[in-house]
Amino acid sequence: MVEIILNEWKGWWRVGKFRWLILFLVLLLALVSYFGVQDVSSRQATISESKAEVRDQWENMGPSNPHGAAHYGSYAFKPLSALSALDEGVNLTAGRVLRLEGHVQNETVHSSRSQSLFISYFGPLKASLILQVVLPLLIIFLTYHAIQSEHEQSRIRLLMVQGVSYSKLVIGKTLSVWLLTMLVLFITILVQWITFSESITGDLLLRSSLIILAYACFYWVIGSITAAFCSKWFKGPSALTLMLAIWVVWLFFLPKVSGWYVQEVNPLPSRQEFSAAMREDRSKGIDGHHPSDEREKSLKDSVLAAYNVTSVDSLPINYDGLVMQADEEYGNIVWDKHFESLFEVMQQQKSSMQLVGLINPFSGLQSLSMGICGTDQWSHLHFQKEAESYRRVFIKALNDEHAYGGSKTGDWGWEAEQAFFNDIEDFYYTPPQYANTASVYWVDWLSLLFWLLLGTAGLRLSTKNLSVN
Repeated sequence: MVEIILNEWKGWWRVGKFRWLILFLVLLLALVSYFGVQDVSSRQATISESKAEVRDQWENMGPSNPHGAAHYGSYAFKPLSALSALDEGVNLTAGRVLRLEGHVQNETVHSSRSQSLFISYFGPLKASLILQVVLPLLIIFLTYHAIQSEHEQSRIRLLMVQGVSYSKLVIGKTLSVWLLTMLVLFITILVQWITFSESITGDLLLRSSLIILAYACFYWVIGSITAAFCSKWFKGPSALTLMLAIWVVWLFFLPKVSGWYVQEVNPLPSRQEFSAAMREDRSKGIDGHHPSDEREKSLKDSVLAAYNVTSVDSLPINYDGLVMQADEEYGNIVWDKHFESLFEVMQQQKSSMQLVGLINPFSGLQSLSMGICGTDQWSHLHFQKEAESYRRVFIKALNDEHAYGGSKTGDWGWEAEQAFFNDIEDFYYTPPQYANTASVYWVDWLSLLFWLLLGTAGLRLSTKNLSVN
């Protein structure tokens, strides 16, 4: 088997065009990976600078009214994963900056695509584009040529007479192509490690190893199916034509059809419908029977009874702060109702798309690649939830200071000292470790394993007890 692999490599190396093609591909991937890492490092530096600037402004705004400070707000910046250079994932369209302010739960803004002038079907040139689209094509053509050339040049009979089984020959040639692509993949990951050598963690090493494993399985699926077609079931150009047709279906047709079907089965509301429903629930009450004026009257009666006074002017606290916090808490309930429903639909869509991996290994690889790199939908929603949790604590601290800090009702000119604002901790987001999120991706791993076994079984069956005439 080793001799077959080495002989195949030597044959490729003797062909000048192929040698230059491989060198060009390796150089291209290395450069794309390097510049991708540099881009991620530059953007992360910008995020860090912006975060520091926002915090500096907060700590130096001087004595201010807490309610005014709540409208002034702050910002949550989504950090970039070290592996974002490998697979940008949903970061292409999802934002990275979230404004945190009172009364409003904002959407993330400043996505990669909105900041880029480069527009194409596949998005900007990233290592994932080459690894997911270009390398599989190379595997198909090389595997087809390696096996078909033996038939065309009638070398198979001679090799079998010398004791080389047809099964061993085909598997050896398939392995030679697979190992070549694995070498290219490892060089890509190595560039990531070298560039991020100062910040390599156990989690990054685990994720990188899983990336190699996922792509290794996918490349073997492509190579084994191509070899099976070339070995027994199809002869001549028909094997190549069929495999290319399957690849086009996997790459373009099935993702479009499955995406449309998932959206039809689990539709998401439009932005206008979603915003209108939230506004209605906030003003009229979630059940439609407790409008905001009735809720405020109920709050006023309970506060006056608690302090045993007959008017808000007699309260020893600032009633306005209580009203604002009550409105925030009710808004949080509305947010939880609508966003949890939205997240549930999005999770159903993701689960459905994961099942598509059972008929399309390309979809399974894409899902795994984004998940391992921490750039998938689940990772983005995790950031949003953490930022919203901080926003609630942040705004409550400001409202409580407005209510209990020493001002009286109606005193909108009262200002809290700068020391109070400095004591409010900034938002720090730590992405979850992969070990804590592995359960999200078990369907993707299962679908990839299914295709791995299917491809291997097909390869074995296509070469079993085969006689070459």
